[in-house]
Amino acid sequence: MFLQRTIQRPVEVEGIGLHTGRPAKLVFRPAPSNTGIFFVRNDLPGRPALAARADFVTATSLATTLGGPEFAVSTVEHCLSTMAAFRIDNLFIELDGPEIPIGDGSAQVFMEAIQEAGFVEQDCPRKYAYITQPIYFGDGEKHAYVVPYNGLRVSCTIEFPHPKIQKQQIDIDINEYTFSKELSNARTFGFLKDVEKMRAQGLALGASLDNAIGLDQKEVLNPEGLRYADEFVRHKALDALGDLVTLGMPLMGHLVLYKAGHDVMNRLVKTILASQDRFRLIELGSELPETDDLDPGSIWALREFA
Repeated sequence: MFLQRTIQRPVEVEGIGLHTGRPAKLVFRPAPSNTGIFFVRNDLPGRPALAARADFVTATSLATTLGGPEFAVSTVEHCLSTMAAFRIDNLFIELDGPEIPIGDGSAQVFMEAIQEAGFVEQDCPRKYAYITQPIYFGDGEKHAYVVPYNGLRVSCTIEFPHPKIQKQQIDIDINEYTFSKELSNARTFGFLKDVEKMRAQGLALGASLDNAIGLDQKEVLNPEGLRYADEFVRHKALDALGDLVTLGMPLMGHLVLYKAGHDVMNRLVKTILASQDRFRLIELGSELPETDDLDPGSIWALREFA
């Protein structure tokens, strides 16, 4: 039986905030069984907390923002993607201000921190949302869906009219090893024309080639180049894993994305939560429930459904 998991001891991550450009710090702290993942503002009176849940998502433009009556926190997806891959169910993420450190624009700094902290299995079973029938959300040509699969798999396709991106695809089973080797250090990216507009609005003041891939009209601006030829789609898969944490429970299924950003992911997560006849809560170690006639391992079935 798979048990719930947290970290062994507190650990800090320091850096700068993407938008303010000011120093930012968080502390990952162990949490009891059945707590879930919460963001906590240590610098505010009463130390208010906010759950990493889909109903608290208030904005999805360029990043995922969680908000409540007392505070909001943006760009949570890089941090949360690590929790999805390393099966962290219960955690307090304590902040000393409004932003999460951006690190190098990937999930690497968060992964290294929780690995340093170590992991501990807890005394309650881990309950998965096991997809038994397809669940779909589409917005024009952008779409995302999940189908039955005995594990967690992500297939992601992006298309950008830029000579260094164009059409890229990745298909990957998610576990600690594949995340650490294939996704964790894939950086976010941005276009120079957009950054200039954002800075004129007082945003992206901390953005630099140290924490993002920058692109002009034709080229990658980073002197060191790309970490992977398809680093862009790898980062989009990383983002989707982080957004999936807002489901509030680990997913067993095959997530298929086409041009799907944070907005589509948020709508898909909410659609899953509203489709309780299409998934079941299970504990690994028990017998897996029967699915419909869709072969969960068949890419042809996925294409036909799409």
